[in-house]
Amino acid sequence: MTDDVANFSGEAQRTRRNIIRMGAILASAAFARVASANTTVLPTARPLPTTKCLLSGTKIETAEGERKVEDLAIGYRLPTMFGGMRPIQWIGRYRLKKTDPSKPWAKDAMPVRIARSALGPDVPRADLYVTGGHALFIDGLLIPAGNLINGATITRHEAREYDELEFFHVKLEGHDVIYAEGVAVETLLRVDEGAVNFADYFRRYGTQGSEEASCAPRVSYGGGRGEFRSRFRSALSPWLDRREPIDVIRDRLEERGINLSRLSEPAPA
Repeated sequence: MTDDVANFSGEAQRTRRNIIRMGAILASAAFARVASANTTVLPTARPLPTTKCLLSGTKIETAEGERKVEDLAIGYRLPTMFGGMRPIQWIGRYRLKKTDPSKPWAKDAMPVRIARSALGPDVPRADLYVTGGHALFIDGLLIPAGNLINGATITRHEAREYDELEFFHVKLEGHDVIYAEGVAVETLLRVDEGAVNFADYFRRYGTQGSEEASCAPRVSYGGGRGEFRSRFRSALSPWLDRREPIDVIRDRLEERGINLSRLSEPAPA
């Protein structure tokens, strides 16, 4: 197969894949409207997470080697992308508990699982679990993990075996990028009262002042409409490539995920 034929085949697969995704987005939106019209929404005991966090057990690179995020402490020094070695100012803790243990987690509460090598060879070094809004630093951009879900190597983790999830986030003196399971991820940009230990932050530092500047451009296609437009751009790209950087990154990681999945399939007998 020539390179031109191979490239065309790959682009055709990208178009087909994105058209299927577009249909799924439309179907999901239609279902949501019907469900909303016929369902009484009851308040939950715990709000869905809005803070961008790392699931407990995540290993963070420190000056002394890797440590689980829940074992870190104020003053630990971490290698960062922009500020060199920097000390931890504070660590926020966030807990989410099911109101009914017999039911699955709501979609927005499920962590995003980034499988080993999803971003590159041994990146991450082990499966990484973050909230959907937590940004990864890729190609100079901060991109929420939820925008990179591909159904293969980056997925929602149902966490059926847990009735409670505990998340942590690391606050430095300024926004930066640290390394979790070998992946470049953002630090905490703004402290909010959703943290279980918010009183500790308030006692130490008072209220956080003006919004800190982000250490890098943050991009996202937002909700369903934005994702639909993103998929539409990718579907058209073999003929008219108007993709934005986030589309290109998502497509690249999606294609990598498909290739890795094929490699892991057992050979035919």
